[in-house]
Amino acid sequence: MMHMTFYWSRNVTLLFSSWQTDSWISYALTLLACFIFSIFYQYMEDRRLRFKLLSTSAASTTTNGTAVDATPLLNKKIIAGSSRWSVGRVAGAVLFGINSAIGYFLMLAVMSFNGGVFVAIVVGLAVGYLLFRSGDDEQVVVVDNPCACA
Repeated sequence: MMHMTFYWSRNVTLLFSSWQTDSWISYALTLLACFIFSIFYQYMEDRRLRFKLLSTSAASTTTNGTAVDATPLLNKKIIAGSSRWSVGRVAGAVLFGINSAIGYFLMLAVMSFNGGVFVAIVVGLAVGYLLFRSGDDEQVVVVDNPCACA
């Protein structure tokens, strides 16, 4: 039976029918996995945002009056004549897809309605944000993220 309200129990089925906990050890390991996965989500989001800043920043800098490409691999075009298919944009799209998948898995885990899973994910997201995204060098970037996480 699927719960439709929050419950506090060590018996939980998470994401897959084979991922069931029936002891305190398996429940603790499940909560630890949720916590680490949440931190990893924030790490990947930080990497994706930094990569986006790097790939969209000014591609050339001037050195002694000549233009030098600062990020040569990110600005190469996959299809000649098309600025929509640069390596940087494709890599950014792949990172966005991976991060969206992680975010949706976290959302589905929360939808198990287990209180411990919810707390582990929320605390993991907060710790991950503290570790990777709350630095003094943070730049404001508006990002369209369809995931409810972060």
